[in-house]
Amino acid sequence: MPASDAAVLAREVKAAQDHASYIAPLTTRRPRFDLDAAYDVAARIHQARLAEGALLVGRKIGFTNPAMWAALGVDFPVWGRVYEHSAFYDDTGEVHCRLGRYVEPRIEPEIVLHFHSAPPATRDPATLLACVDWIAHGFELVQSHYPAWQFQAADTVADNALHGALFVGPLMEATDLGPGLIGRLADFRIDLSCNGIHRETGYGSNVLGSPLAALAHLLAVLAERPADEAIQAGELVTTGTLTQAHPVHAGETWSTALEGIGLPGLRIVFDE
Repeated sequence: MPASDAAVLAREVKAAQDHASYIAPLTTRRPRFDLDAAYDVAARIHQARLAEGALLVGRKIGFTNPAMWAALGVDFPVWGRVYEHSAFYDDTGEVHCRLGRYVEPRIEPEIVLHFHSAPPATRDPATLLACVDWIAHGFELVQSHYPAWQFQAADTVADNALHGALFVGPLMEATDLGPGLIGRLADFRIDLSCNGIHRETGYGSNVLGSPLAALAHLLAVLAERPADEAIQAGELVTTGTLTQAHPVHAGETWSTALEGIGLPGLRIVFDE
């Protein structure tokens, strides 16, 4: 894609993000708009945000749950960026969110990993876990600036992999979670409820086999990208939804309970 076209699309997508507005999917207007072009657009938006003073704090992996692929018209994971202004921390176990700034928001319960050293591109879970200082359970709020969640994978990449916000619960030192953590990250269970009514059960294995496997996939993808996109020490990665992504509305309270991992559940209250 010519640089001038990519710049135009980047300004359009960024404006939709900034003003919580809709745009038509880029792939419907540019049939040759592919993943390479989409990551170029996303990188241009990232540079614009840095110029405005935004601070990168990590990455999000999207579409790691194959159970969602058919409904969303995708068949592989994508990734986006998490910023200081889109990441919220709370050690009380309950967070609040105003929905007015998001477009067609949905909730995703996830596992968040934070790195004390830059993780290498490897599929060895022990090597990856050795780079992790803390682990947390969180909710990612995803959104679609494309009406009715109708898009192709390239559209989502251009729109920062649909990232809206990340709400991170209590941080747990990886070493405090006990032995056998690699296996338990794959085997643990999570129950998701809305207003006290159970909505879905998920497992660590839902994200490409485990959160560490999802991380390995991201690292392999980033290894093929420019060197300045590599994950650095001090960054976090939220590893993808453990259940389907459920639409949320003001007045709802969503909550989780986790078994087999040693992480506490989380509650999120949605306001207008």
